[in-house]
Amino acid sequence: MKVYFIGAGPGDPELITVKGLKFLKNAQVIIYAGSLINQAILEYASTGAELYDSAKMTLEEICDVFKKAFDENKDTARLHSGDPAIYGAIQEQIRWLEINKITYEIIPGVSSFTAAAAMLGREFTIPYISQSIILTRLAGRTPVPEKESLDKLAQHRASLCLFLSIGQLEEAACELKKGYPPETPAVVVHRASYPDAVIIKGTLSDIAVKTSGAGIKQTALLLVGDFLKGEGAPSLLYDVKFSHSFRQGES
Repeated sequence: MKVYFIGAGPGDPELITVKGLKFLKNAQVIIYAGSLINQAILEYASTGAELYDSAKMTLEEICDVFKKAFDENKDTARLHSGDPAIYGAIQEQIRWLEINKITYEIIPGVSSFTAAAAMLGREFTIPYISQSIILTRLAGRTPVPEKESLDKLAQHRASLCLFLSIGQLEEAACELKKGYPPETPAVVVHRASYPDAVIIKGTLSDIAVKTSGAGIKQTALLLVGDFLKGEGAPSLLYDVKFSHSFRQGES
């Protein structure tokens, strides 16, 4: 028996990886984040698989399912939205599995921040514009270390994606303007990769007002930075004068 933590992707059920899909289809027990994933992905589950919605469960109850599956020698798929390494709350589950000597494997998935960039036709890392990406959130029920406060991170003016904070967008914009100029491009992407996705474009000065006017209060990301302009110098990767071992297929 093995537990597979599977990144289910940002919403589009086709954005699960080939490997993730294989283990999902073969799993006899499936625990899924019902409030976060597109449940259409459960159509890939095998007939007769036991399904548990973790949105209604405590950590102890989830671990009880792991234990029952272990006792019955049943492989378990633990479905998380996006990529489980980003705000996936998997560490406490892994700790329990390790203490109880139950083997597990993590299968990464497509994160919502990359899905949002794809929808916008933008690259986070553009030469001379930004070569760093900041993934962060505002403090809520889960605190944020002082050294990672939004005003401090904003000083870098890197490409930034704010998770789990859309309900505090006005506060976030105010903090970000302590580092980024007010006219910095800002985009809110609601339900990235879903057919009903909504994209709101603006600047740090007006993005909170525009988003509030659209009635968006959850399941959205804030992207900030000059990378959103789609400008900047081309990469040297394909420059005729630039020799690059990866481009040539060398190891």
